[in-house]
Amino acid sequence: MADKLTIGFLGGGKMAAALAKGVLSAGLAKTAHIRASDPLPAARSAFAGQTGAKTTASNIEVVQFARILILAVKPGCVPELLDEIRPVITPGHLLISIAAGVPIAKLEAGLAQGARVIRVMPNSPALVGASASAYALGKSATEADAALAHQIFSAVGLAFPLKESLLDAVTGLSGSGPAYAYLIIEALSDGGVAGGLPREVATKLAAQTLLGGARMVLETGLHPGALKDMVTSPGGTTIEGLHELEKGKLRGVLINAVRAATEKSRKLGQG
Repeated sequence: MADKLTIGFLGGGKMAAALAKGVLSAGLAKTAHIRASDPLPAARSAFAGQTGAKTTASNIEVVQFARILILAVKPGCVPELLDEIRPVITPGHLLISIAAGVPIAKLEAGLAQGARVIRVMPNSPALVGASASAYALGKSATEADAALAHQIFSAVGLAFPLKESLLDAVTGLSGSGPAYAYLIIEALSDGGVAGGLPREVATKLAAQTLLGGARMVLETGLHPGALKDMVTSPGGTTIEGLHELEKGKLRGVLINAVRAATEKSRKLGQG
């Protein structure tokens, strides 16, 4: 595949660079077969420095170079960019959009009829190869297109095919979720400091603890509740801590956070 796949990034920011690095590490494409466009010289320089790939200020040049196009610009820039590239998009192109909140219908409406489009909702841990992504297919996208998108986003974490109607929930959970995790890590660190730990040690212990817990869920396949019970001894320290979390309604607060972010995503998509 590395000899056949040409990938162009329309937008050369951090997420684009992370995806390009994942594609290269997974052997899905070679450096010579990747190109990115961005109006900002600093972004082009950073993308080239991290990937070794060529960059340009011309979106048209990227479209003419690559058959797989990853739309990685801010949502407000999407209509103008689609107007620009529409004349040079061919039936041989696949457009994969990671522009947050831009529905497939708007992407397809901005291109010629029959354009192959896939919408993806990744999240920021793609920058460290630990993304949680979901993707939905447009009307003309094929199963082969879906398999390709799955390979690309699996190169930087986990990827799941879903109906587009569920991508707002993905945004509320994994799109916004890293911020929830950072807040929890910070609070746990504060607790450690309150107990006398140095801040640097407390923060690293908190982060490693969440990382370890996440890996246990993913690698054992056990229900989180079962894993919780495994470390909750009768009359021990953990049940005391859990009791305080339940009194503070942590479970309900997190559920409400995901629901609120999901609803906000729906409203943004309708705007």
